[in-house]
Amino acid sequence: MTIPVDLAAAATAETKVDELFATAHRELAAPGIAYGVVGGDEILHAGGVGESAAGGTVPSQDSVFRIASMTKSFTAACVLLLRDAGTLALDDPVGKHVPQLAGLVLPTADSPPLTIRSLLTMSGGLPTDDPWADRQESMSARDLDRLLEGGLTFAAAPDTGFEYSNLGFVILGRVVANLAGAPLCEVVRSRLLEPLGMSSTCFAAADVPAAALVTGHHRHGGAWVAEPFSGPGEFSALGGLFSSVADIATWITGFAAAFPARDEPEDGHPLSRASRRAMQQQHRAIDPRVALSMAGDLVHLENGGYGYGLVVEHHPRWGVIVSHSGGYPGFGSHMRWHPATGLGVVALANGRYARVYQPAASALAAVLTAVNAPSRRLRPLAATTAARTAVEQLLGGWDDTQADELFASNVDLDLSRSDRRAAVATAVGALGGLPTTGAGTAPDVSGPRADSAAHLAWTVPGAAGHLDVEVRLTPQLRPAVQTLVVTAVPDPSPALDRAYRALSGALTATPASWPPALRAGPGVDVAEVVRAATAATALCGPLAASGTPTRSDGTTTAAWALTSDRATWQLSLTLGEDGVVTRCALAPVASSADHHVALDLGPPAR
Repeated sequence: MTIPVDLAAAATAETKVDELFATAHRELAAPGIAYGVVGGDEILHAGGVGESAAGGTVPSQDSVFRIASMTKSFTAACVLLLRDAGTLALDDPVGKHVPQLAGLVLPTADSPPLTIRSLLTMSGGLPTDDPWADRQESMSARDLDRLLEGGLTFAAAPDTGFEYSNLGFVILGRVVANLAGAPLCEVVRSRLLEPLGMSSTCFAAADVPAAALVTGHHRHGGAWVAEPFSGPGEFSALGGLFSSVADIATWITGFAAAFPARDEPEDGHPLSRASRRAMQQQHRAIDPRVALSMAGDLVHLENGGYGYGLVVEHHPRWGVIVSHSGGYPGFGSHMRWHPATGLGVVALANGRYARVYQPAASALAAVLTAVNAPSRRLRPLAATTAARTAVEQLLGGWDDTQADELFASNVDLDLSRSDRRAAVATAVGALGGLPTTGAGTAPDVSGPRADSAAHLAWTVPGAAGHLDVEVRLTPQLRPAVQTLVVTAVPDPSPALDRAYRALSGALTATPASWPPALRAGPGVDVAEVVRAATAATALCGPLAASGTPTRSDGTTTAAWALTSDRATWQLSLTLGEDGVVTRCALAPVASSADHHVALDLGPPAR
């Protein structure tokens, strides 16, 4: 139920994906890497480089690695299974279900309780504990009891920020075990792995066929040294699973299948679609940073946070990306997917803390580029599409009776009916009238846009320009239009259009420049405009000019969008009577992800 994409187009990225992992193998500290591209409920492409063990075979999609902290998503899923069964609430204090923490001393007198939700979202205030926790996997139940009974150190009060805590997920594993009446490892196996057919996934090396088991390594004295396997124990909840590319592909497709929310019956996954979606929502922000990504992007803002056992990233072009990495003695792993399309990448390596995040992120970017993936899917409400038709009828010939049926009570209070009617007539008149082909049938100058199912913005062509129209509906059971904005955008004058075409051509060229034939007045900082265009290209990639203005008075002033794959910039231009540019500005107006929404205008949602 994700956005349909051309999976055949995804195949055009296979060579790029193979090159990325071949390069990663040469540069990363790992003897071998197995990887796969996921889409349409199957593995679209898989490969491997290097060795599973000294003198061993090349790892494949069926080779079994430690997946380390990717295990946290399985622990979180078990917590939500218990939540859905009514056995616990996410806002329960952990001491309610783990007696050893009933008397936990919090860092300050005004600290809130340490809750299950706090630990799921890395908001418990416990200090980051890599790599100490990775060496505790085999800890016995009694030793964990002693650790918890002895009290905990906090780096911050609970629920005040993000700090990655392995111990927090160990405590969640104990919550699951206490309430389910079985060790976490058993709950994961019986409630998740077996129903999903993930037969290669387990918590013990002894349960993996010898021919499939990949040996972990670390580098010492210029040679690879095999790492011993730790056995399952109380700390397995943070990272103890073994798995393969093929099995993790199944795990990813289960999460992707949860979108969009819909009426049809559940799909047989042990965890409800609602709970799978909840795991993929940002519940705790991670401090953003400006970064130069290794995924083929230019400089951008890394922004996102932690869900329930999963990381949620907000990419400036692709929208939401869900992921989780893993690092363990001997292994490094990463899984990431694009919920809107269900396309994803898995990468597993057998080197200590090998950072396969970087090639995996680059590989997914290559696949999403190949299919020109939208950032998200949006289906307007039936009332929203009906409102569009009704508004276009009003634009073609105002009818107060129809307006009474359409408008919410605030509309006439915000602007009197007579003033609104006059404003619409003025806007239509500024274009020389609208087409006479019939209400609702005229094509858009540009495609409809929306930021929610109860919002729609679109353009209506006129004889000499177009109308920008926007509606937003109320939350009533029978929605009404609470916002109606109608803006006339007349065609620019020939002189203004010529100036724009000359200027946009020069600013989108490499290098950017000011056209010599276009005269600039003393109030125009030509160098600043050129610097802005140069910066826009450096930050967001090459800019492309649009011939249709976004704003215009029809004579001397207008604005146009200059777009890249990553962002939209607005070029504003004003001409004096003698053709001299009296004002010019280039500024960013929106991230590209806002303009890559797949708007589904088929059978509407309820």
